[in-house]
Amino acid sequence: MASGSSRTVLLAALAGNTVIAVTKFVASAISGSSAMFAEGVHSVVDTGNQILMLLGLRRSRRPADEHHPFGHGKEVYFWSFVVAVSIFAVGAGVSIYEGIHHIRHPEALGNPTINYVVLLIALVAEGVAWRYAWREFQHARGDLGALEAVRKGKDPTLFVVLFEDSAAMLGLLVALAGITASVVTGDPVYDGVASLAIGGILAAVALWLAFETKSLLIGETAHEDVRRRIAELAREQAGVEAVNEVIALQMGPSHVIVTLSLDFRDGLSAQQVKATTAALNRAVKEAQPDVRRVFIEMEAAETHEAQARGTAPG
Repeated sequence: MASGSSRTVLLAALAGNTVIAVTKFVASAISGSSAMFAEGVHSVVDTGNQILMLLGLRRSRRPADEHHPFGHGKEVYFWSFVVAVSIFAVGAGVSIYEGIHHIRHPEALGNPTINYVVLLIALVAEGVAWRYAWREFQHARGDLGALEAVRKGKDPTLFVVLFEDSAAMLGLLVALAGITASVVTGDPVYDGVASLAIGGILAAVALWLAFETKSLLIGETAHEDVRRRIAELAREQAGVEAVNEVIALQMGPSHVIVTLSLDFRDGLSAQQVKATTAALNRAVKEAQPDVRRVFIEMEAAETHEAQARGTAPG
């Protein structure tokens, strides 16, 4: 997904979560609902996370410098990982603590009407935000399945927002069920149980996000079709005998660096090799706009194979 679309999704989610967080805390203060308080914390965490993701997007656009020769594209991955940690530590931690406290020291709920009003408004608002995020996700994933698109996605901004919105929708339904059970039975413990469940949802989402962003942060290869197309372009060059290896490293959502190991045809002059590499460099960047740098290594196919087997002469 383009950075402009990512920013739009984040800004829409930020505006909605800010308003929803305030209304949830007001409802919690009036009714004394633990589940509603947990939902308020959930919305505050989501709001903070969107700010962190916007910061990551902004910092990732900084140009390359002496200390970061390949740019700052991985800032997005770093802040996505911070978001996962914050969801787990703050959102899940506070919700679970509040749920345990309310179960151990139950207090009768006040007028539940305001809780229902706020929850219904929040469900509508979160539903609109979720639908927008899902539409952008559908556009970005193409023919891939949903889980496969998350696993192979290079822009965490979109699936972070989608995960958060999905967790928010599920959390609201849990809060609604817990408050309703407390009202119907007269037992406020159900409200605390709902808070615990909301904490569990947040913890699960946080762990999944951390797992998905860790691979990107460490260093993940570009999509297979990108690598395959680059190899095809290399083979089309008249001076190339064989393509030994294509390494395409994802340095940001729209930033890829490529290293090619090529076996050039025997008898080429230095000028012909230079012309071939220059033509290939242009072709790769024209076909794959996300590729920023291309490094080409001259290596005989036999030598490359021997090195791969660990049998090359020292």
